[in-house]
Amino acid sequence: MGDTYSKKENDKKKLQKLKEKALRREERKHNNNKGKSLDDMLVYVDANGQITNTPPDLSEKVEISLEDIQLGAAPHDVDETFNKGTVTFYNEEKGYGFINDHRSKESIFVHANQLSEVLKKDDKVSYEKEKGPKGYVATNVIKIK
Repeated sequence: MGDTYSKKENDKKKLQKLKEKALRREERKHNNNKGKSLDDMLVYVDANGQITNTPPDLSEKVEISLEDIQLGAAPHDVDETFNKGTVTFYNEEKGYGFINDHRSKESIFVHANQLSEVLKKDDKVSYEKEKGPKGYVATNVIKIK
């Protein structure tokens, strides 16, 4: 019994796929990038930050002393021990409030235990900033007259 038309077409497609696969295999063999020497794989960065294939000229090399290299994060310089701000909210019953910092414009929590005198809204204050569990906390709060 003979094959149907669709079976013949499927067989033709399979043969065509096998031929294409064999061609791709041969192409990969001819254009093989594996086995290159290390010098062929290296690239260099010149003084301008451009990637090149030629190594840089060692006579133009700039020496950097080990003391000039800084490891880790940059030190955070605090130029003022006391910050200035304005009380934006204060609840006397619960004993807490918030101060708006003049420089950074961030809102800082303040507790009644850290106050030298009773605060009201819009009072100008001087304070120290400390890291608390939920952000910065104002300590040693002094009302500016």
